[in-house]
Amino acid sequence: MPERETTFTRPDGRATDQLRKVRFETGIAPHALGSVLVSFGETRVICAAAVDERVPGWMRAQKVEGGWMTAEYSMLPYSTLERKQRDISRGKADGRTIEIQRLIGRSLRAVFDLKKLTGKTLWIDCDVLQADGGTRTASITGAYVAAQIAVRKLLAAGKLAENPFNDSIAAVSVGVYQDVPVLDLNYLEDKAATVDANLVMTGTGRYVEIQSSGEEATFTRQEMNTLLDLGSKGIAELTNLQEAAIQTAVHAVV
Repeated sequence: MPERETTFTRPDGRATDQLRKVRFETGIAPHALGSVLVSFGETRVICAAAVDERVPGWMRAQKVEGGWMTAEYSMLPYSTLERKQRDISRGKADGRTIEIQRLIGRSLRAVFDLKKLTGKTLWIDCDVLQADGGTRTASITGAYVAAQIAVRKLLAAGKLAENPFNDSIAAVSVGVYQDVPVLDLNYLEDKAATVDANLVMTGTGRYVEIQSSGEEATFTRQEMNTLLDLGSKGIAELTNLQEAAIQTAVHAVV
């Protein structure tokens, strides 16, 4: 008797190696030096870059050359189905918020020469408007666009001699959902995934960070290789979309 054919369908009907619809709307925050509303499907994050003409106190005290770049991350109260309490109401940021904003900062610094940002601090703010899975990956991907736009403006104004970025940076999630490796998980997939991973990669294909874990499950080396391949494909597509958004924003200013 022949085996019954089984079919696999993702909640939103995408192929296993297909990103959600990714959009970049630049110039979303007029008072920021660089800004973008990045959408990964129904996940939406505003990323904005601002420059402070000084460095942190620890850099001045230790006489560290160059500048600094850091990030802050928050989920707005209405970004989730149930209202999320503001950090200020609790008196401190929760552990997840601290983890993600540190991840954003070190991801950007991995492709950034701080010595070329002399005497300045580049702040990146990532505020989640709507969460449907992958807020940290969308934040990193959008943060690079906002930061690169800000840097291009500083160069045009003669406030920087060289572009400190030596590569691009983007991030995407991968995971095993219903025993099938998939790219760019939405909330329903993320909640039910037996393996969940976030990949941060450069535009030239080098890894910055791999966060991966089994959710009450284990996974093989072969499955991990499949997830890495899916992630690499997604990062390559995101890199092209980032560059197009940056070029559009720069040309709009000129």
